[in-house]
Amino acid sequence: MSETVPDASGPHARELNLKDSKSERLNSQNSIDLERERRLEEIRRAAERHGQLQVDGARAAGAPFPQANPENGYYQIPLLKEPSWTWEIPLYLFVGGAAGAAGVVGAIADYTGADRELVKHARWIAAAGSVLSPPLLIADLGRPERFLAMLRVFKPKSAMSVGVWTLLGFSTAAAATAFAAFLSDRYGPSLPLRVLENAGQAASLAFGLPFSNYTGVLIGATAIPVWNCNAAELPLHFGASGLGAAVGLMDLMGDRKSGALQALALGAAVFETWEGFSIERRSDPALDPLKHGTSGLITRTGGVLSGPVPLILRTMSLFGSKKRSSSLRRLAAASSVAGSLITRIAWINAGHVSARNYKLPLRIRN
Repeated sequence: MSETVPDASGPHARELNLKDSKSERLNSQNSIDLERERRLEEIRRAAERHGQLQVDGARAAGAPFPQANPENGYYQIPLLKEPSWTWEIPLYLFVGGAAGAAGVVGAIADYTGADRELVKHARWIAAAGSVLSPPLLIADLGRPERFLAMLRVFKPKSAMSVGVWTLLGFSTAAAATAFAAFLSDRYGPSLPLRVLENAGQAASLAFGLPFSNYTGVLIGATAIPVWNCNAAELPLHFGASGLGAAVGLMDLMGDRKSGALQALALGAAVFETWEGFSIERRSDPALDPLKHGTSGLITRTGGVLSGPVPLILRTMSLFGSKKRSSSLRRLAAASSVAGSLITRIAWINAGHVSARNYKLPLRIRN
């Protein structure tokens, strides 16, 4: 009997050939992968021993892989995005700082039995700030829904979340206090109005201080170098600037006889003078936007108007006639208010300049 030889071109043979070819490709690919893993392990060990990577082929010429160096940084492309904030935010920082400080000053003045006109002026400044602040923030956000979306949750570790809830609490309290006081003056005191006024004033005191300086915490928590390296100083700086502006506005409204306001204004001016000196004496490259160029000019202008100028004028007002003293305090008040506004503009402008410097995030020294 003759033995049948399988057809080499049949379906079964073709299937065997395909399996053999696939097996060979898999074996070849496994060999390549093993060689790559071995080579990568050699590179890792070399980098650990020498502290740097020195290997041919690590970056092919013309390859689209970023390579930072002191000459061109990260291809001269900033690593950080510039702040998207426009004019509304510096104004928001100024208005909020002055309003929060005025709320605190007005509450303490009322509790200590100070002049009623002084208390009224402080409350109206706080109420005006509470009315202006939300629209400024919403205008920057673009749509009211975004502001409402921020109120859906409360995150204690988020400066923005804490800030928006502080804004809400202070705005409600300051407006309620001024409204109740207005109705009491117009129609006479009553128990409901007294309860509303006292409750609003207590809340203004509680929310006013963080509202006046939370923005310093907010920008200090970002990656912008000029803001981040001043994270510890910015809340105090903004708080003192807001206090100087609040007292200055009250002086301009006619409260130039109060020794307590004079003392507060002098304290704020002394702190602002020290803050300016502290920035000037530090040599951190991240502070360059505060010292050089247009942003440096704006920063120094705001610092001089907030610190040395009102400090000198208020010190001079302690001596001489009442008329001369009143005029000097009025000039000092105007300087403090202008300096506080310019200071907020300067810090935002410096943030833009700092974000454009590609070397700072890499800590590349010239």
